[in-house]
Amino acid sequence: MKVLVALLVACLPAGATDAVKIWDKAPYNSFTDLSYYGGRWICVFREGASHFPKDGEGIIRVVASSDGSRWDSIAELQFAGRDLRDPKLSVTPQGELMLTVGAVIPDVNAKPRVRTLSWFSRDGVRWGAPVQNGEDGFWLWRVTWHKGVAYSVAYAGRSNVMRLYASRDGRGFSIALDDMGLTDFPNEATLLFRDDDTAYCFVRRDDGSKTALLGWSKPPYRQWQWKDLGRRVGSPHFINSPGGRMIGAVRYFEGEVRRVSIVELSETSGMKELQALPSSNGDSGYAGLFWKDGELWVSYYSTHDRKRTSIYLARWKP
Repeated sequence: MKVLVALLVACLPAGATDAVKIWDKAPYNSFTDLSYYGGRWICVFREGASHFPKDGEGIIRVVASSDGSRWDSIAELQFAGRDLRDPKLSVTPQGELMLTVGAVIPDVNAKPRVRTLSWFSRDGVRWGAPVQNGEDGFWLWRVTWHKGVAYSVAYAGRSNVMRLYASRDGRGFSIALDDMGLTDFPNEATLLFRDDDTAYCFVRRDDGSKTALLGWSKPPYRQWQWKDLGRRVGSPHFINSPGGRMIGAVRYFEGEVRRVSIVELSETSGMKELQALPSSNGDSGYAGLFWKDGELWVSYYSTHDRKRTSIYLARWKP
């Protein structure tokens, strides 16, 4: 199916050169990621009945575009008895597209409820059988490759246990650090690596102060320093910019207001909001990020058109 993108009615904020809706076919479309692979854009997200696993098993939709304006559905992934959530894309050293999800049992009384599954593809259309990564009960939220090794920070339910996993092939992860020593329910986390091999970790927390953390560590990544960023965020993600800055996108909390925002992070100055994107005050965020030709392409979801939760694409120039 081909979908012509509808331009947003809302005025675009300064710096956002383009912001368009790219998908709204399911009752609830959410939790995105974005990559440029094989000469075209690949966007992945969850389709479901609502935000919640208890309302049914979500599937992963894969859509593609040559220019970001017209999108085709090229694949869907599902797993019987599991709600597939938070799909994340990466590319293996062998050139495979890797898609990692949290596979959640809809029954809220099931224990453990989650396992991490990964699929692999050479074209985004045909995907092999899923493999389980990590242990039952631990969610490897996002995979980041660095010098031939896949790393992921995983959390286990509402505990304070957060582990660092590593893998040479993306198909079998082992524990690199059993406990990162954090408190106040650390959960969603993204890793970023610099040219000097320093690892940075951007972590959401949802208990206590609920403020996000930025951590950094040198190889072998067993000793971490942490900076409290002083603000609550959801869906933390960041990547290196062409100019060497650490640029991310989050669900940004400011009192009772929530919005999708582009941010900059550093170990000295913490987190700075750079640009608010058109979004709803509430259920929104979960951005995918990719730099191309000096622009940051951002996929995310929002409900600000008051029709249904939909997938959007923004382009931002620093």
